[in-house]
Amino acid sequence: MLAEGIRAQPAAGDRSSRARQVLVLLALLLACVSVASMMVGASGVALFPALGRWLGGEALAMHERVVLLDIRLPRLLTGIMVGAALAVSGAVMQGLFRNPLADPGIVGVGAGAGLGAVLAIVLGAMLPASLAAITGPHLVPIAAFLGGWGSTLVLYRVSTRQGRTSVATMLLAGIAMGALAGALTGLMVYIADDQQLRDLTFWGLGSLAGASWTKIAAAAPIIILALIAAPALARALNAFTLGEAAAAHLGIPVQRMKNIAILTVAGATGAAVAISGGIGFIGIVVPHLLRLAMGPDHRYLLPAAALLGATLLLGADMIARVIVAPAELPIGIVTAVLGAPVFLWILLRRRGLVDM
Repeated sequence: MLAEGIRAQPAAGDRSSRARQVLVLLALLLACVSVASMMVGASGVALFPALGRWLGGEALAMHERVVLLDIRLPRLLTGIMVGAALAVSGAVMQGLFRNPLADPGIVGVGAGAGLGAVLAIVLGAMLPASLAAITGPHLVPIAAFLGGWGSTLVLYRVSTRQGRTSVATMLLAGIAMGALAGALTGLMVYIADDQQLRDLTFWGLGSLAGASWTKIAAAAPIIILALIAAPALARALNAFTLGEAAAAHLGIPVQRMKNIAILTVAGATGAAVAISGGIGFIGIVVPHLLRLAMGPDHRYLLPAAALLGATLLLGADMIARVIVAPAELPIGIVTAVLGAPVFLWILLRRRGLVDM
């Protein structure tokens, strides 16, 4: 009975009803933003007239099919996947570390993925012709994903001893890994030529412009699997708020849950960064906003993070497409401009909790 009472503690005050209402509103908001995303673009193709003609039995013109089905729809689905993956990863990391400032970069995924992409951009021309033919235009996403997973595995080995993973050691090792990756990235930037420098800049700032069905097919299984696995962590993350010792007394397999959480974040963030580049603030701001709106219960927080993360990223992408049309602003700039003030406001609002 005591264990059941403690497990239900995050829902104290019966905020579950409000949380369910927030989930419904977020789902409706994502649907509306998704429709708006399909309507926005520099091509001038209108969604509803084209859709009306198609429903009336009239075939779409070739340029309409290309714009709607091969450009905007893959971009929409990529934005939903990436936004959901980053936000859910941030919520999991904040619950695992019991730190509202945690984000997916703590486990080294971002630094490793960035280094992998930089190496592919700068050194890709040195690959054998046979390997270059196999990877083709997907060399950078593949290298980014492998770099993210590789850095995570290194951090996991460093922070695990006698079968137990130290969260504090992983945090410190992640800082060291980020510094090392930054140094190696700086070296690659130093030897890069002008075109490679432009590619490095645009990849580092993030964009959904390169979305395609091929990239979706490669990243979707990993991201979807991670998003399915994340809700299974909700009970453990709720218990972790009481401390690892208390969670173990409640019957939580602490080490197994840590392993699942780390692998989930590594997979989701690695795949997201690989297809979109570096996009900041989604993973750290979204969980904050949701905790203010619906409380800390991860049973509701994780699905809400997926919905709000996808919505915010699609909104930022629409701004990036229209603010300097017909050119396109890197989406990482938009998320930073929008996310940084929100994050500063959250810090000021909670300064009593974060001051040392």
